[in-house]
Amino acid sequence: MLERSWPSEGATRVPYWVYQDEAVYAEEQRRIFHGPTWSYLCLEAEIAEPQSFVTTFVGEMPVVVARDASGGIHAFENRCAHRGALICMQARGKAERFSCIYHNWTYDHAGNLLNVAFRKGIAGKGGMSPEAKPETQAPKQFKVHAFQGLVFGTLSKEAPSFEEYVGPEVLPRLKRVLVKPLKVLGCYTQVLPNNWKLYMDNVKDTYHASLLHVFFTRFRINRLTQQGGVFVSQDGAHHCTYTKMVEDKGDAYEKDGMRSASSQAFKLESPEMLHQVDELGDGVSIQILSLFPGFVLHQIRNSLAARQIVPKGVDRTELHWTLFGFADDDEAMTRRRLLQANLVGPAGYISMEDGAATGFVQRGVAASPDRASVIEMGGDKVGSGDSRITETAVRGLWKAWRSHMDL
Repeated sequence: MLERSWPSEGATRVPYWVYQDEAVYAEEQRRIFHGPTWSYLCLEAEIAEPQSFVTTFVGEMPVVVARDASGGIHAFENRCAHRGALICMQARGKAERFSCIYHNWTYDHAGNLLNVAFRKGIAGKGGMSPEAKPETQAPKQFKVHAFQGLVFGTLSKEAPSFEEYVGPEVLPRLKRVLVKPLKVLGCYTQVLPNNWKLYMDNVKDTYHASLLHVFFTRFRINRLTQQGGVFVSQDGAHHCTYTKMVEDKGDAYEKDGMRSASSQAFKLESPEMLHQVDELGDGVSIQILSLFPGFVLHQIRNSLAARQIVPKGVDRTELHWTLFGFADDDEAMTRRRLLQANLVGPAGYISMEDGAATGFVQRGVAASPDRASVIEMGGDKVGSGDSRITETAVRGLWKAWRSHMDL
């Protein structure tokens, strides 16, 4: 039981101890990442062939995701039943079975223990007794669900179906992007100097994008004067925000002297980077979608990517990016996606500020655990709407988090 209390204002305040308390962080691993949630594991395209695998994380737990010889997908804790060493050391590859390097105990693609080296000893000496049951300490196994090219997993028997978990508000926006078989274009990892929830909070914050990201505003990629909106699941856990190419009266930033509208002489040497093909046919130039606790799907112009938020301590997070396209993309579209990938990632023209800003928060609140953020843009409710000058999805995040944490 956590000995903490929430501010009386409720949804419009977030106390800063949520980013600092080691006991809270430990409880999150148990209640959220090991609890009745669905965590993103990988793209199906990363394990396209039989007996292929990738290693990943759910919370701090190392995980192996593998496709067996018959094509079935499995996920299990990357921990040997013997002494707890990693079973699989490689990031990805193919294997007939998995063998722990420490003592050579072996496992199948579902994480079942197949063999204990010298279990019967040699020449009647040594080994385990017939009554020994090393399987009692076997790796934890996940329930796995593949959804239109994405693979998710849960450890909880109480978790609802994946579709029910996501809900009718956000599920159609997930389907909107995942319209064809996927292919992997590349991946990278970004280290963030902050608590994992600060990045999820940032992703759900539709208000900051055109204020923090000068590149967004200067080149009219994302302005609050453009048409758009936000969808929030009923439980607040998941969200989707979108921006259309169409812009209304576009002088609000210039009129108010916003930092993000300065440097009028600044221009791109190669403007083709921003050229968008409306491949999904709805005029949406940006869609950012998040699923609690740690998944983000983005479409920025023609750049598509899955982002996985991996907590690495109370004040450190890894952000794993996997860039993808569609299997039937021609050479021109693949080049466009790769070119526009420069917008995102650790050094992206847009994304690099997010890692800095969330780190500034972690540093700024260091001496004020009992003060709180003010989350009142757009009122005090949680719900969908056609304005992005709102923090409704941020309030939704904390509604869901508090539910899981019983706070």
